[in-house]
Amino acid sequence: MRRLVAIAACALLASGAQAAPRERTDAPPLDPYKIILVGDSTMAPHSGWGGAFCAHHVKSSVACLNAGRGGRSTRSYRQEGSWDIALAEAKVPGYRGTWVLIQFAHNDQSSKSERWTDETTEFPANLRRFVEEVRAAGATPVLVTPLTRREFRDGKLKNTLASWSDQIRGVAKAMDVPLVDLNALSAAQTQEMGAETATKLAQEPPTAEELAAARTGTTLPARPAPPPPPPIEGNGARGQVTRKFDYTHLGNVGAEVTAKLVTQALARAVPSLRSQLLR
Repeated sequence: MRRLVAIAACALLASGAQAAPRERTDAPPLDPYKIILVGDSTMAPHSGWGGAFCAHHVKSSVACLNAGRGGRSTRSYRQEGSWDIALAEAKVPGYRGTWVLIQFAHNDQSSKSERWTDETTEFPANLRRFVEEVRAAGATPVLVTPLTRREFRDGKLKNTLASWSDQIRGVAKAMDVPLVDLNALSAAQTQEMGAETATKLAQEPPTAEELAAARTGTTLPARPAPPPPPPIEGNGARGQVTRKFDYTHLGNVGAEVTAKLVTQALARAVPSLRSQLLR
């Protein structure tokens, strides 16, 4: 009997009998969004909030590019060519919309010769030029006030970037630019945390002495960055990141905490992005 069944099956195949063809359709065209992050180390990968934002707070329909660079100001970011790279990305077609988030001030406030800008003249002028060029590229600028430093005295946060944030707010208002007021949000959050808890946002844990000072409500001065580690040998990846404890840069916890602040503020400032942002 089994042999007869096998013979019949072979005969059926030989006769050309086949299953009905499956229906085939084309996928609908992609309708993607793009977000470009432009700023300093408090936004950059490994030291700021941008990595956590792109990794955890946008949908797969968003191309999220973190072009933050450590140690850059509105002047040096342009002079070294980073702005040209970001602007070229803003001009790439094929996206439903492109938004460029711009966050500077930490290094504009620096005394280093290639970084500093005048707070009341050059700094806002540089921001206005960024805004104009993003719009000319067909994208939408979003200004972001700087992340607060987490320095305390007698239990009160020293917001050393408050006046620089005022300059950004002024440009945003005058030019009708969406604003993510990260300075105000992070300052309020950090003050609520207090000096001791705020140490948990740093890249590395504080020393016992730094933690003891924070418990009193007055933080110690930031210590110098450690020397770079020795080079890695071999055929594998050789890039390295120097992590440190200070009151400015963010570790994994700090990056996620801050990225959540940015996400919610961005959703309020840019309603057309709400469907693409994740809590």
